[in-house]
Amino acid sequence: MSEWPPGYAHRHYDVTDSTNNVARRLAAGGEQGPVWITASEQTAGRGRRGRAWASPAGNLLATLLIRPDRSLTECPQLSFVSALATADTVADLAPQADVRVKWPNDVLARGRKISGILLESASSGAEPHFFAIGIGINLVHFPGDTEFPATSLAWLGEPVPAVDEALTQLAADFAKWYEIWRGRGFAPIREAWLARAAGLGGSIRVRLTNEETRGMFEGIDENGALILCEAQGGTRLIAAGDVFF
Repeated sequence: MSEWPPGYAHRHYDVTDSTNNVARRLAAGGEQGPVWITASEQTAGRGRRGRAWASPAGNLLATLLIRPDRSLTECPQLSFVSALATADTVADLAPQADVRVKWPNDVLARGRKISGILLESASSGAEPHFFAIGIGINLVHFPGDTEFPATSLAWLGEPVPAVDEALTQLAADFAKWYEIWRGRGFAPIREAWLARAAGLGGSIRVRLTNEETRGMFEGIDENGALILCEAQGGTRLIAAGDVFF
């Protein structure tokens, strides 16, 4: 098990509405970060596009409040940094689980979703005022009624670590990838993400806000957009959407 990375603080709450909401309030109060915020239970957890996120006790529910010294256009790349860190953590906890990353910001174990990531920010000018990276890892529980099948370490038959142990591993893995990103940019992140990408080179369905499209998953571009060779011909770059295999 890794050690806690230097320079990162940690605040824990027994119950809160959402760790991302806590990050927003702390940032408004002047907190600079980086600080990991965890809760034993969330009463108003949420996922991408405002979806409700089940947050039972026993899972890792964490948000990193950080102020990256980067432009607003670069900061969304932290989605891929976070996915790599989370994938490393899950792979360390479940070495036989064939851990993969799913565009744009999910982590799969044996083809089922074990972690989701939610990035939120507020900006002032060209740089974000704060950046909140919410990460949930299903250690014990997982929702059974999701459109994309989910799983947990316990369901996979893997030993379930204490939440603090899982957080320490995640914090260390994030610090490693974050420093790579800060020092070398997105190129090594993109390369490592593609090496772990689920469905790469295969047929996928992508749900957008007002339509669905299908095609071959060709990869991601230098900004992280999905490259789709559409079934009806032509290549399309997709900045946001939900992928199904």
